[in-house]
Amino acid sequence: MSEEVKWYVVHTYSGYENKVKANIEKIIENRNMQDQIHEVVVPVQDALEEKNGKRKVVQRKVFPGYVLIKMHMNDDTWYVVRNTRGVTGFVGPGSKPVPLSEEEVQAMGIDMTAMKIDLEAGDTVRVVTGPFENSIGIVKEIQPHKRTVVVRLSMFGRETPVELDFGQIQKV
Repeated sequence: MSEEVKWYVVHTYSGYENKVKANIEKIIENRNMQDQIHEVVVPVQDALEEKNGKRKVVQRKVFPGYVLIKMHMNDDTWYVVRNTRGVTGFVGPGSKPVPLSEEEVQAMGIDMTAMKIDLEAGDTVRVVTGPFENSIGIVKEIQPHKRTVVVRLSMFGRETPVELDFGQIQKV
């Protein structure tokens, strides 16, 4: 099997995409496989929804029932992903996973390049979107493989760690 890092598509039970993502990320951490499985993505896009005369922006899955994984394909990674609860298999003929081509990745319109962030633990950041918008906190931990940071926010008079996506914060 290939030792090159490529994007693969995993089929999941419908509605289990985020649970599969979380399970795989937990396995990566527990088995220390960050060097083999680089990124797990459930592509979403913002959509405008109108309910009871009120408009709001909701995030919809671009490919319901699928999770994208950037990884080295080998027996270990294949086994780990294939046997994750909620995964029905890799996309490809039979049991042979087929990686996405560069053209397919680009055609999806999803930025699949590893996101670099100019932050360090201890930096002060402002939350720019989401329920904690305009809150200011201190970076506690950076998780590049998950594209998230853990920020300590002051809520109700105490410091609370909150996990946020790179796109939700801005360095102050």
